Amino acid sequence: MASLSTRLTRLLNLKTPIILPPMANVAHPGLISKVTSCGAFGFVGAGPLTPDQLTDNLRTIRSNLNLSAGAPLPVGVGFITWILEKNTPTGPDARVTAVLNEHVQAIWLAFGSDNGRYVKQIRDQAPKTLIFILVNSVEEALHATNELHADVLVVQGNEAGGHGSATAPPLNQLLTAIIKALPENGPVIVAAGGIATGSQIASILTLGADGAAVGTRLLMTRESGYPQAKKDALVKADLLSTARSTAFDEVNKTVGWPEWTDGRGIANEIIGDVQKGLDLPTRLANAERSKGDMSRTTIWAGAGVGLSSEIQPTEDVVSELNEDAVTAIRKASLFIAP
Repeated sequence: MASLSTRLTRLLNLKTPIILPPMANVAHPGLISKVTSCGAFGFVGAGPLTPDQLTDNLRTIRSNLNLSAGAPLPVGVGFITWILEKNTPTGPDARVTAVLNEHVQAIWLAFGSDNGRYVKQIRDQAPKTLIFILVNSVEEALHATNELHADVLVVQGNEAGGHGSATAPPLNQLLTAIIKALPENGPVIVAAGGIATGSQIASILTLGADGAAVGTRLLMTRESGYPQAKKDALVKADLLSTARSTAFDEVNKTVGWPEWTDGRGIANEIIGDVQKGLDLPTRLANAERSKGDMSRTTIWAGAGVGLSSEIQPTEDVVSELNEDAVTAIRKASLFIAP
């Protein structure tokens, strides 16, 4: 596999600038282990997991990678900050402490009002642990850079699957604006949102990013924890199959996200009920009656889902993304006149 060298690959000692973002309940240790073995970098999604469950997951990954206890673990863990704030109103968070005790290489923080509290906990307990902070605006990027001193900014555009800002611009515009606003020696930049092909990775690298977060495409792998019925729905999806809405959380009764947050998923009857003007109690009743089928099941997916149409081994996906990115960059260089 030809290598791409960026600030991200040098920071994390990777063979390719591809990040598997934290996706609770579906990015299982097997998928993260495989992504890591392929030379990319994977994050465990902490979601609702307890300290012991997080420790067990990380030790499974350690075993899969044949790493001894106490050795640095070349994976990360992603936390939803508002959940940390809710569960631990004061003092250090036990889940953060637990994963740092496993010597993870990075922590990803997103969707909270007090990231600085957890940045301090991480810096105090494990100063060498890299801190990734997800941002959806230039203002958030400047705060994460100048006040929180993040090592990596994850610039998430509107196209991203799962949760994100309802008001985020499209990725290309947001990425361009943030790079323009930051100093040249600022944080490493990872672009996120609808990235499903190697040519898209080449594009965001050309725009100035150092790497790409690839979520939906890596859910479409044999090793991902997505149920087969959801994988089938992703395979059938086209470029017009997703929508952003708070309705997914409403029918799942997973509300509590910051008011500016919604989610992108497959636009099935969950969205159809909203378009019909049905009130929430009726939508909840419809979802309850539809349990067991996909018509009103939340299927998180990015806007690029229609660019892929098969379930593949993780190794093949990472290799294809990398090789296609290399090919696209080589072709682009031909536009430069001698």
